[in-house]
Amino acid sequence: MIFMATEQPPLQPSIKPQLPREDGSGSVVLERRTQRVAPPPMYQVVMLNDDFTPMEFVILVLQEFFGKDRESATQIMLKIHLDGRGICGVYSRDIASTKVEQVLQAAHKAGHPLQAVSEPIE
Repeated sequence: MIFMATEQPPLQPSIKPQLPREDGSGSVVLERRTQRVAPPPMYQVVMLNDDFTPMEFVILVLQEFFGKDRESATQIMLKIHLDGRGICGVYSRDIASTKVEQVLQAAHKAGHPLQAVSEPIE
């Protein structure tokens, strides 16, 4: 069985391309529009001090998840211990929240109450 269209399909409206404008002297002027894209807002990952998580575990987390060497991880750990909080790194929002989740999961798995948060940088 063969089916045939009984009506003509409606015509698509033609799309007119944007033509460059002329400045009156016979030459063509092209306009360039610059687009400014703002950099993404940055977030800092902050570890909070507690009285139960071993210092060595904090150093290990800083090395594993934040790529710190032993010396800088020790300095950050001491800052966390003495000041109650320490900045582990600055990242975009998604990466910062992923780092916080990694720290929380590792601490939970090891049985430590270590806490980390991400805060926007102003």
